Amino acid sequence: MEKRHEVLFNQLNEYRNALLMGIDTITEEEADLIPNAFNNNIRWNVGHIFLDQYLWIQHLTKEPINLPSDFNDWFGFGTSPSDWKTTPPTLEELKQLLTKQQLFIRETYGNRLEEEFSPTESGMHTIAQVLVRTIFHEGIHIANIQAIRRFI
Repeated sequence: MEKRHEVLFNQLNEYRNALLMGIDTITEEEADLIPNAFNNNIRWNVGHIFLDQYLWIQHLTKEPINLPSDFNDWFGFGTSPSDWKTTPPTLEELKQLLTKQQLFIRETYGNRLEEEFSPTESGMHTIAQVLVRTIFHEGIHIANIQAIRRFI
């Protein structure tokens, strides 16, 4: 694997570990609180990070990824915990999924990072480009989680 790809996976691991450490002491009750001025809770942000990364890879590659049922309804763009009709996963379940995800991505796509696909609407045409975008996106939601923590 090229050095720049190792750097990319190291960044994915660093952000993911920061996320997991940042929610390690959050209780299930705290994960569901939505402070004033926020649209979502910590649980939504965590689930959204997991879902978003897979959706972008799937969007680019057009290859199906086996996502847990109801994840789009719970954590998709534009969704809100106030609209949930079924019980979302626990934080522990989400942590396990997030941990497995980074391994799955490395094992499944590690040798395909520069494979060319039809470009997305934003011009991304490789998995490496999608991962840069999703790592950035993860950082935004880590910041959201940190902000929510200050209000709960």
